[in-house]
Amino acid sequence: MKCSFWGQTDPGLLRTSNQDAFVLGDEHKYPFFVVADGMGGHAGGEEASQLASATMKQVLTSAWETGQSSQEMLYKAVLAANDAILSDQLSHPERADMGTTLVSTIYRNGQWWFAHVGDSRLYRIRDRKIEQITEDHTWVARAVKMGDLTQEQARSHPWRHVLMQCLGREECQQIDIHAMDVRQGDWLLLCSDGLTEELTDLAISDCLKAASGLEDAVDRLVEGAKAKGGRDNITVILVSVDELSQEEINTTPEPEPLRVEDVLAGEVETVGSDAVNDNSLTGELSDTSSESLSPYGEGVELVE
Repeated sequence: MKCSFWGQTDPGLLRTSNQDAFVLGDEHKYPFFVVADGMGGHAGGEEASQLASATMKQVLTSAWETGQSSQEMLYKAVLAANDAILSDQLSHPERADMGTTLVSTIYRNGQWWFAHVGDSRLYRIRDRKIEQITEDHTWVARAVKMGDLTQEQARSHPWRHVLMQCLGREECQQIDIHAMDVRQGDWLLLCSDGLTEELTDLAISDCLKAASGLEDAVDRLVEGAKAKGGRDNITVILVSVDELSQEEINTTPEPEPLRVEDVLAGEVETVGSDAVNDNSLTGELSDTSSESLSPYGEGVELVE
């Protein structure tokens, strides 16, 4: 498998800091990608997103050559990221409210996988058509699914930033991990909600269609979001699946089983906050965070 990729983060037009973080893996040895969108005030949100990204990178690279299934490896990496944030909260009570979303995708053993918590998104672009792969863990997404809101109403609903799940919470239970169908010529888009808050899926698709390449496409998306207001930090990773071998094209691997006993056996080592000083990580943002109750359960509100 050969792929090319480009990533960029921007504070937007209204924020004085950037609490987003992202990781670009190595195409040949460690093809994985991560986007995290922090919350909990300037210091807390920045620390949470960078801790999550750094921990994901450390756990994935450490386990990559082992016999762990990809599903198990991703699950342990996300749990370790959550534990790293919880540990930091205990050491720094002033950051007790911090948390982060997370979306990650990996290519390993002939199969693409993704992990997802929160409202950062993964899209697949195939034959010039865009499809959202992840499902937002938000109050409005739940309401749309239950038929209480339309998609159009959800885009402007005052509770659209209320998360039903995020990292940095003891009760973090919903971690979506799935194998996905990716073909030669597909593009994968990972992004924070600073992009999707400003641009509809149609507008995102139009930016991609007009682009001359990956770097230009990422630039167009970031600048397009800023042109629509740029009210939040904007982070975009775009991956192009340029070539699959004939064996990869002809073979569709079965999803690897997640062995619960393996996940529960032993502890996963996490990394400390000093591990965020890495050139592949960028981060910041400026949010406050508060708890909010809804008919659909408890959520964590990202206050604009």
